[in-house]
Amino acid sequence: MKRDELVEYLDQLLEVEAIEDRSNNGLQVEGAETVQCVAFAVDAGLAAFQDAATAGAQMLIAHHGLFWGEPIMITGIQRRRLQTLLDAGVSLYGVHLPLDVHPELGNNAVLARWLDLQDTAPYGQYKGRPLIVTGSLPEEMALDAFAARVEEVLGKPIIQVWPFGRPEVRRVGIVSGGAGFLLGEVAEAGVDVYFTGEVSHTIYHQAQELGLNVVFGGHYATETAGLKALAEHLEENFELETVFLDLPTGA
Repeated sequence: MKRDELVEYLDQLLEVEAIEDRSNNGLQVEGAETVQCVAFAVDAGLAAFQDAATAGAQMLIAHHGLFWGEPIMITGIQRRRLQTLLDAGVSLYGVHLPLDVHPELGNNAVLARWLDLQDTAPYGQYKGRPLIVTGSLPEEMALDAFAARVEEVLGKPIIQVWPFGRPEVRRVGIVSGGAGFLLGEVAEAGVDVYFTGEVSHTIYHQAQELGLNVVFGGHYATETAGLKALAEHLEENFELETVFLDLPTGA
């Protein structure tokens, strides 16, 4: 598949031009003209670039790309990173918020599917788009059982649980990554438990005072979901090989 055709398809599918974001979403580094293998990684960095090259990929799609609005000097580690991509002919495509909010392939929507949530719906507004996904478990379960279910679908240990609400949960609110700042809005949605990624010190007392359970699955782990769904989508719709590069950060 031609690189530019794939980029155009991704831009339209993920609405990268329409969604306000501090990330420079889209093609960030131009590589080979033809793409047969696409690698996926949560974070753009030297390890991901080297692994993409080793895997024979011509494009790497990263949730956290290299460029975030402000110009950066191409020196030191940035020079080594770009040199690795350019030498290997690997394009870098960054997609941040558009991959969080997508109604089918977004991190939050995919996490809801993995948990078999029913009656899912978007909630709230973030930069003009609903970011929170709410839904109901098939049946009420103990909070520790829900936490175990989260570990099962993520394939990694959860980071922490704050048991500040009802011991039995059914209604779930989901935002992947670092989304502690949305806790108040999630609580307004009337959920029993907030499933998010990164632990935030600043919301501990707020969660306790609101009486809201919070399960932290990890920033990294919760943001693998959309990439894996996008990889599956590209495999199903194009003759492309895909590879997910698992480079966990422990956070």
